[in-house]
Amino acid sequence: MSGSTYPSWVHELGERRLVEQFGEVTLARGQEYVRQGRVGRIVTGSGTGGSLVQAQVRGSSYRTYQTVARYHADTGAVSTSCSCPVGFNCKHGAALLWHMRTVSLRALVPEWQRALEQITAETRTAPRGQPLAVQVTRAARGSIQLRPLVWGKSGRWVRTGISWDSVLQPWSGDYVEEHRVVLAGLARGRDSRSGYSFYAQRADLLELGELGPSAWAWLRAAGEAGVDLVPGQGTPPVRVAADPARVAARLGPDGGGLVLRTCVASGDREWPVVYADLLGSPPHGLVVDEPGELLLVPFAESLSQAQQALLVQHPRLRVPAADVPAFAAEFAPALRRLVDLIVEAGVDLPETSPPQVLVKVRYGPEHRTELEWLFRYRVGERALDVELSPAGSRPAYRDGDAERTLLDGLPAGPWPVRADRAGAHPLARATLTGPATADFVTNWVDRLTAAGVLVETTGRPQPYRLVEQAPQVSLAVTDPAEGADWFNLAVTITIEDEPVEYRELFTALATGQTHLILPSGVWFSLERPELEQLRALIEEAGQLQAKDADGLRLRAEHAGLWEELLSLGVVAEQSRAWSSAVTALLHTDELPQVALPAGLRASLRPYQELGFRWLHFLHGARLGGILADDMGLGKTLQALALASALAEEGRLERPLLVVAPTSVLGTWATEAARFAPGLRVRVVEQTSRKRTQPLAGLASDADLVVTSYTLLRLDEAEYTALPWTAVFLDEAQFVKNRHSRAYLAVRKLRAGAKFAITGTPLENNLMDLWSLLSIVAPGLFADPAAFAEFYRRPIESGSDPQALGRLHRRVRPLMLRRTKESVAAELPPKQEQVLSVPLAPGHRRLYDKQLAAERKRVLGLVDDLRRNRITILASLTLLRQLALSPALVLPDQPVASAKIDALVELVTELASEGHRALVFSQFTTYLGMVRDRLAEEGIGAVYLDGRTRDRAARIERFRSGTDPVFLISLKAGGFGLTLTEADYVFILDPWWNPAAELQAIDRTHRIGQDKHVMVYRLVSEDTIEEKVVALQERKRDLFAKVVGESGDLAAPLSADDIRGLLEP
Repeated sequence: MSGSTYPSWVHELGERRLVEQFGEVTLARGQEYVRQGRVGRIVTGSGTGGSLVQAQVRGSSYRTYQTVARYHADTGAVSTSCSCPVGFNCKHGAALLWHMRTVSLRALVPEWQRALEQITAETRTAPRGQPLAVQVTRAARGSIQLRPLVWGKSGRWVRTGISWDSVLQPWSGDYVEEHRVVLAGLARGRDSRSGYSFYAQRADLLELGELGPSAWAWLRAAGEAGVDLVPGQGTPPVRVAADPARVAARLGPDGGGLVLRTCVASGDREWPVVYADLLGSPPHGLVVDEPGELLLVPFAESLSQAQQALLVQHPRLRVPAADVPAFAAEFAPALRRLVDLIVEAGVDLPETSPPQVLVKVRYGPEHRTELEWLFRYRVGERALDVELSPAGSRPAYRDGDAERTLLDGLPAGPWPVRADRAGAHPLARATLTGPATADFVTNWVDRLTAAGVLVETTGRPQPYRLVEQAPQVSLAVTDPAEGADWFNLAVTITIEDEPVEYRELFTALATGQTHLILPSGVWFSLERPELEQLRALIEEAGQLQAKDADGLRLRAEHAGLWEELLSLGVVAEQSRAWSSAVTALLHTDELPQVALPAGLRASLRPYQELGFRWLHFLHGARLGGILADDMGLGKTLQALALASALAEEGRLERPLLVVAPTSVLGTWATEAARFAPGLRVRVVEQTSRKRTQPLAGLASDADLVVTSYTLLRLDEAEYTALPWTAVFLDEAQFVKNRHSRAYLAVRKLRAGAKFAITGTPLENNLMDLWSLLSIVAPGLFADPAAFAEFYRRPIESGSDPQALGRLHRRVRPLMLRRTKESVAAELPPKQEQVLSVPLAPGHRRLYDKQLAAERKRVLGLVDDLRRNRITILASLTLLRQLALSPALVLPDQPVASAKIDALVELVTELASEGHRALVFSQFTTYLGMVRDRLAEEGIGAVYLDGRTRDRAARIERFRSGTDPVFLISLKAGGFGLTLTEADYVFILDPWWNPAAELQAIDRTHRIGQDKHVMVYRLVSEDTIEEKVVALQERKRDLFAKVVGESGDLAAPLSADDIRGLLEP
């Protein structure tokens, strides 16, 4: 086609525009194709919105591609498309546009100029240089060897003076340049050879099989450049095939079956192949021995291992008639992707039908059903069942889109589904049990069939029947065998008069099942609130008893649990003994009336009388409890009232035992003498080694024996050997650690009842409360692990909001707690205030320097808190002391403290107004510094710490004297004191445990106080003390939740707490 017939837009195709469209590299390759004359059969036409040009462009692998150039009239843009793998803006498109541009430009040259150029071209000097050739030799082992040749002076081709290395550079010899370029291209193929052999190292010899696929382009270029292929010794004339070869397979009839013959095809020629004829690894070409010549045939693409196997190992395969459907479904599609599959006349391959979902159902015993989900394809008359998700490669006949559509359309039934897929894609294999089987048989088999799912069954299902009515539940409590302290709890469940095993029902509820199926096939819904509540209660009853208990049992301590069972309306029977025991525990207004003992020298307040009757009832029922009244409400008096009543009733065959902190033993003796002078009281203050009389002798003529936790621990065998009418544990938080020897000793005491007397039944965590309950009511929460699982972890973590309410209900019958605000309205109010005291400049510098050093030290240890706890606490204590006065830590520093200065100023003022104050500190050295400073200022003070021997005398001196200040160490005066003479309290240093501070404050804010109580906490500004105060606030919440009043929690320091104390 001449340039004048090309569309006019071709003249606008400047080189710059083509570079922008194709890039320099792609355009250069297209220009090379034009110079080689690879563009032909050009046809022009018109299209929608513009014109187009179509041509055939021969590619680098001798394959011809259909290439189209389109002009878009609306935008003036030109685009190309091609049948090559690139598809758009490829080198073939660039070649088409460059060819049209070149021809069009040539058409613009004047006729005379074109004529003269053609004439003068004949007179131009032919290229100078020696021609080159390539010798091709078929070696004995079948390989093709290539040698460079040069035209010698003798008028023939010679190997002398030339090598593959010498053709690489233009200056290496006087050769025809076009020839040298071709041979140089072959020589460079050594760098990308597909194999390696001795010949790869030789400069005069190449093996075609080792050069790789690029060698074929150079061999083709050799022919175009006029480079001869000279046959070597024993080799016929050599020719390179014009068309690249491909792997072809013919599928023909063979009796009733098929035969598959695989060969190599090039153009209209076909050849069988032996391994020795293949060139390269992987093979990229083929040697064919033709009559009179040796034909070198390149492959369009290097062969895969599968293609090689077909060609060499299985050139002929027979498919029996019975296997034709499987061949058509599984292998024919894959073969079409692998080779050119030619189906000969007379061969009719069956078609593959679209997939269907198939579920194979196997009914088994005990309501078990096994499901297997598959896809089913049909090829002719043959069914092919395949997994939902194949483990290996997907068979060629499978239609993934159709399969996903089927699975997406499945409804959600009682079978499990895949968690990693959206929708209701079922697990390939699953087992349904119990209600799931009943649901499947009753509701889903017909539904799946109607939805087009194939359902194939094995076995026969049971005739299931869904019952809508609720099961009938009844509970009964019966008396146990004589002498036992527990009652039998029987649970009976029926539905339509068919019995239901309660353990099976509760297991189904606990595991979240929605229905329960009975052996008869009857099944019913479990989604009823009353059933779930009943399950929780029965499960709790089972967990709260000993693990080795036979059947369900209740003790009187479980009154709170029983109250909830009553509220469900399922109690059918309860024994009289059980009913009377739990009624009084649940409703204190129904406690039996008991006359106050005549020998009691005190007028009990109404709440104290109620406490006395509560203790009296518990003792009569052989139950223990926790008297947890607020500090200062007369817990000791209520206990003495019970002791007096039992003595007057003649029920003190054995004495009562009081175990208390050492510091309050005298208080018990004094209070007993004051309020119950008729009681014979013996105070044990020495160990058995120091006493002249054994414990049994002391107790023989006593109504009340008072001892300390320390002495009980040291002389455990002596105390546990004696029987006691009852045991009172004063300040019972001393035995909160269930692993301590004191706790274990208390548990071993033999008594009809044990009572804990404490205003702080919970300090560190809920296991403190369990420890006390395990002493006073060992049957309430028998297992500490179960208690932790049901209550401690859910409450402390907040994961179960209902757990706190359950614990309240369980504990309420056995713990009596009244606060000052609720029962002592006449008690004057208590006002608390934090006074921030700035450090002096020199003190501040010392503190900040030490803080930096201790922070670095502690933060390096806190990750291993258990091993480093002592070291860490020592550092924190040092900082707390330094916040008070440098003299506590640094002996060379003067005794100075801004906090003491502030205290002296306040005490001076209040003393002048007739007020008296209690001053508490944990550090006795600092307390001594305060005493010395007060003495210097002429302010009278009484001093008491743990080493004071005349404790009672010091206390009486303050009560009856006029000294305005009582200096008390926090540990020595935290309990066992009543000091209502004072109306001011100063806390000089905050402690981790706010309960200890409140104990100290309540020495004066208690019954008998008639003055307004002021509490001042002196806190050093910007020191660890401020962090401690903030920590106290965070630690109060748990006590408020469980016991009912805030301010009494002191959990041990955690790693996060310690980091918080040292934060800048």
